[in-house]
Order: sequence, then C-alpha cells, then structure tokens
Amino acid sequence: MLVKDLLESQKTTFSFEFFPPKEDAAADKLLETIANLMPLEPSYVSVTYGAGGTTRDRTHDLVVRIKEQTNITVVSHLTCVGSSREEMHSILEKYQDAGIENILALRGDPPKGEEDFDHSKDDFEYAADLVAYIKKHFPGMCVGVAGFPEGHPSTPNRLQEIDFLKAKVDAGADYIVTQLFFDNRDYYDYCERCELAGIHVPNIAGIMPVSTKSGLIRTAELAGGARIPARLLKAVYRAEDDTFVEKVGTHWATEQIRDLIDNDIRGIQFFTLNSSAATQEIYQSLGVRDSSQLR
Repeated sequence: MLVKDLLESQKTTFSFEFFPPKEDAAADKLLETIANLMPLEPSYVSVTYGAGGTTRDRTHDLVVRIKEQTNITVVSHLTCVGSSREEMHSILEKYQDAGIENILALRGDPPKGEEDFDHSKDDFEYAADLVAYIKKHFPGMCVGVAGFPEGHPSTPNRLQEIDFLKAKVDAGADYIVTQLFFDNRDYYDYCERCELAGIHVPNIAGIMPVSTKSGLIRTAELAGGARIPARLLKAVYRAEDDTFVEKVGTHWATEQIRDLIDNDIRGIQFFTLNSSAATQEIYQSLGVRDSSQLR
C-alpha cells in the first residue's frame, strides 16, 4: 500500500525505522526484532541507506525480506549522492519489480572521508532532482522526503532551508519525515513555517528515545547538532547508569508522543535503532496494545 494512502485513511500513522546490519547474522537478529514489533501493528516500516550508498544491496535485501516475511508496507530510503541516472533507474526498476512502491528520496551524505564532496557534479545535485526523476519515470511510486525542524546542518539560512523543502514538495513529494527532535515546540514552529511557505503535505514527526549517555552525544553529532533541552540533559546526568538513562529517554519520548497525538499530528516515526524494547515500553506507557488504538 502507498504511504500517502495510509496517511489519508488513518488519523495518525505510526511507523518504525530500521537500518540494515552489516553482517548476515545481525540481519537475522533484526528480523526477530521486527517480528517482535509486528503485534504493535505499525502503519508501515522503513529501512535506511548508508552514506554514499554503502548499504545499497543490504538495504534492498532487507526491504524485500520484510515485505515477503511480514506483508507489511515498507519504505526504502534511497540516496542519490555520487550516483548516475542510469544507476538510479536500475535501482528503482529492481524495487518496482520486487513490489516496493514507497521510496524516501534523499540527497544523502557523501562517502566517508569525502567531506568536501562536490555535489554539483552529480546527476542529482539535490533531493528535489531525485524526486522529480522518480515521479517522471516511476509515477506509481509514493515518494517521501526529509524535513529538519531544527534546521539543516548545511543550510544555516532557515528561510532558504524551507525553500529547499518546498522545492522537494513542488517536485512531487507526497509527504515529509522529519529529522529527530527532542522539543515539540521546535516541531510545531517548523510546521507553521511550512504552512507559511505553502507546504501542505503531511509532516511526520521523527522520535528517537535516548538509551545511553554516549548515545545522546552521538545522536547530537549525527543529527547535525540536535538541540538537547536542559531538562533532558539534567535527567540524563542524574541517572546512575545507562539502565536509568534508558528509562529517562523512554519517558521523555513517551511524553513527546503523547503531546503530538493530543495535537492531532499526521504521523509519528520511531527511530528504533534496531531494538524493540523502547518502542514496546512506550506503547505500554501510553496504555495501548497496538497502533490502531492510537489512531
């Protein structure tokens, strides 16, 4: 099923994001994690893509396995950095042949060690170019794009950042999934700015529970400098060890989600980090057995 149809038929969608493991044994373990989460009845799941397309084959294989073994709607991330039109067309044809009809189109990070990568030499300089290509050559596919409530790390001009997002929507994007954030006020302000810019497609909120002190620091770095609220920092610093940090992070994410649901947002995406524990705990804290009770 197309994600855009799920967004139209459900008051609020709930989705889970996973990343492809580097080893086969870990891939089998991940499928167990996914199976553990299926009783929560997510609207769909998505699978990430490594920097510079480094996990391309594993992403494809995992997406196909999830579709075949769970029969749940699955979204494949697809980055275009460093890729030619011929490569992108071949990848998209493989997905189409496998029955994968949902793509999250991203420009993506350059290969590791190539921070000065020249995007202007790519066939797809921006994610909007990839969106337009998919919509032209694979019109039956549903395409999502990324949004940044706290700003894009490479675009300090916040007005220009929204212009870039508008370009992706104008190219045909059906919905937006945001980068993670820890303060809902940042998300609500971002949504208002989207409305002012004429962006009216659904904005799905990306939520990730903190599980370790080191993970909190790493998350801030990977997110391009995610803002960590002082109240969250205080709670994490008070925690005796990571067992308590995980409890703090799960509680914080639960309250974020509770507030988002109360404000009737269109969708929530859990960044699971390939673990089912925090997501299951959040559902229990909300007093529900599956996503259908939250819609």
